Amino acid sequence: MSKRKILKDEDYFMAVAKLSSQRSEDPNTQVGACIVNKDKNIVGIGYNRMPAGCKTFSWERKNSDKLKTKHFYVCHAELDAVINRNSADLKECTLYVTLFPCNECAKIIIQSGITTVKYHSDQHKRRKATKASKKMLKGAGVECRQVPKFISAAELVWRLQG
Repeated sequence: MSKRKILKDEDYFMAVAKLSSQRSEDPNTQVGACIVNKDKNIVGIGYNRMPAGCKTFSWERKNSDKLKTKHFYVCHAELDAVINRNSADLKECTLYVTLFPCNECAKIIIQSGITTVKYHSDQHKRRKATKASKKMLKGAGVECRQVPKFISAAELVWRLQG
């Protein structure tokens, strides 16, 4: 009898974040987030999307009229996960997110009591907003660690079937 491979916590929770990102309607950047408490229970999931009732807003990234781009309107995955949490308290939780949080999300992470951020991509690391985010998270004592490789959602499904 062959021994079945058990998913590591980090692979599982990052795969949940990645799977959640697939719910985003953003044609350019799909981001997912998964908040996990000390007992390894998922207490919040989110993805980048427009606020409720704003489905018809544009997902455009560039336009000479900034009000016609997504940037003023989109709710980031981290915000969505915090808002959709099923726990009153996020203190000492870990956030798994597919893209390093922006400066606005860093504020939400810090204020909610999340103490660890595990992220997959840091593709915007040269942006000032990302640098500000890292500065705030470090200043608040939030541990940040990149998870460059993790199990894909497809492999997760395959493992569950097999």
